[in-house]
Amino acid sequence: MVGERSDIFGFAPVHDAPIPYLQRVSTYYQALGYGQPYAWAHYAAVPFQALARPLSECRVTIITTAAPYQPDKGDQGPGAPYNAAAKFYSVYSADTDDEHDLRIAHVAIDRTHTTAEDLGSYFPLAALRRAAISGRLGSIAPRFHGLPTNRSHRVTLEIDCPEIVARCTADAVDAAILVPNCPVCHQSVGLAARTLEENGIATVVMGCAKDIVEYVGVPRFLFSDFPLGNSAGRPNDRSSHDVTLDLALATLERAPAPRTTVQSPLIWGATPDWKLDYCNIERLSPDEIRQRRAAFDAQKETARAIREQAPG
Repeated sequence: MVGERSDIFGFAPVHDAPIPYLQRVSTYYQALGYGQPYAWAHYAAVPFQALARPLSECRVTIITTAAPYQPDKGDQGPGAPYNAAAKFYSVYSADTDDEHDLRIAHVAIDRTHTTAEDLGSYFPLAALRRAAISGRLGSIAPRFHGLPTNRSHRVTLEIDCPEIVARCTADAVDAAILVPNCPVCHQSVGLAARTLEENGIATVVMGCAKDIVEYVGVPRFLFSDFPLGNSAGRPNDRSSHDVTLDLALATLERAPAPRTTVQSPLIWGATPDWKLDYCNIERLSPDEIRQRRAAFDAQKETARAIREQAPG
């Protein structure tokens, strides 16, 4: 009956909807044998800071969950497998006037449908520079900031978010664009956006995991229905980078109230079938589940060792 109605009325496929990451990730890790599902951050009340001046007069920064390339930490290139050795555990900052080699091999992007080959698809500094040159915004802050992808709500809220606020305040930032990559990244930037807004800095999240960001509760969200790892646009498609950033800036300017979500009109490809794969336990055999459990255990041990050695 559903198929018949789709043919008659031109309905989209049932799975052509935002991926339910909260449900998928929970089911996936329970099937791998990790017990109780992760408790995602969730708020009812959401802070909201309107821009203090026109965007054309504002200083804007980027908050990213991408990591600086570390050549001694294994494969981090396009198509690299998940690499916990490349993680970082403290907020970092870098000069926006410089060129940077940032990677996302350390987080759980959609490795089946994207390769992280194009920095512009997950770190919109080049697009932000073009927007600044055009006069769309006043200026780019002297630094952008890296936010750790931390499953610990306490560490994110009590350590990482206050540090992000302190650095943005020191740079006299008016607004921040937060760009996550993996599921937990979307939670982390959601918490950071809330904290920035509570401290007088307007924010917009550019992301691909709609349910996670909206569940946390943020002031402004530009949703791109793309595989994780492409929050700033399609790879090797400069026009999509510019369109995505411009939509984020428009959301930053015009959102009337907290919990404003705008969906990008851009699509990933000819079919939505890519949405069926990410963390979908129904598509994995028992052998694949066992292999993934073993691989994840090994990566957890690597991450634990690095975390214990990290300063602070």
